Amino acid sequence: MAEKKVSNLDQEISKEGFWKDKIKSKSVIREKNFFESIINFHSDTKKNLENLKDLNQLALDENDSETLIDCFNKISTILIETKKFEIKCFLSGENDHMGIYIEIHAGAGGTESQDWAEMLRRMYLKWFDKKNFKSQLISEHKGEEAGIKSSTLKVMGENLYGLMKKESGVHRLVRISPFDSGARRHTSFASIWVYPSIDDSIEVVIDNKDLRIDTYRSSGAGGQHVNTTDSAVRITHLPTKIVVQCQNERSQHKNKETCFKMLKARLYEFELKKREEKSNKEANSKTDIGWGHQIRSYVLQPYRLVKDLRYNIEDTNPDSVLNGNIDKFIEGSIFKIKS
Repeated sequence: MAEKKVSNLDQEISKEGFWKDKIKSKSVIREKNFFESIINFHSDTKKNLENLKDLNQLALDENDSETLIDCFNKISTILIETKKFEIKCFLSGENDHMGIYIEIHAGAGGTESQDWAEMLRRMYLKWFDKKNFKSQLISEHKGEEAGIKSSTLKVMGENLYGLMKKESGVHRLVRISPFDSGARRHTSFASIWVYPSIDDSIEVVIDNKDLRIDTYRSSGAGGQHVNTTDSAVRITHLPTKIVVQCQNERSQHKNKETCFKMLKARLYEFELKKREEKSNKEANSKTDIGWGHQIRSYVLQPYRLVKDLRYNIEDTNPDSVLNGNIDKFIEGSIFKIKS
């Protein structure tokens, strides 16, 4: 099937005028490369397994335990690589290959929720580092006592939107509060919102009369990469009520440019959600950060468990999860969605 698909795409590429449509040609080339990678991986894996089968039989005949162990290790490596490639095959949607913007917002509850929002940001940053994804802080609002009220990151990496898009939603934390002198158990909420970082090949038309542009001074120190001048920019798209902001550059012009890129990405995603008839559900999960809307619970007291409530995926080591080991949840959501 993949060979036939590549052949059909080659025929399309050879047509006169193919390269005139930059958006379409880029999409076709990406699709062709994807199917060629499937063919090459299958061919290489099949060849390696045949060689290992012969080597394993020879080791059995000669009672060579060292070679048998080596064969077993190589088969285990092939299984790991096959699983990685299987995930890649699932991430073939229209926008799955794109980078992302990720917004983190603390829910109601003041310091408790703001601290939880910062813990979530740390968890994702550690996962990005493990995957060698490049992250950039776009905007941040610190809490008065601890944590963050909100934070926006731009992250670039292969198939990142496909991997991360199901992280959008409300995340709930249950723990003994470090801010409560009575050491009582508290429940905190924070929301995650992931949308694709579109490139210039995707045209999004924005009418200037639909925008309100504000400049302001960033609140709090904000870390070494967030300035405290009056160059921070906030843009509100009035028809959709979408708000984007950037404060990581000292130049107001650069912050405004970044805001426009984010706004285009948000509007693009907004139209995608409408087309998929999911916009109402997604909007509810974003705006109502509280009970009944959470997608995942992180319980540290009275027991220890992280559970994705949509896919029934669990991990009994929340410390590991909060240190960025979230592959179980990322991969599990992909297979649950596609199966």
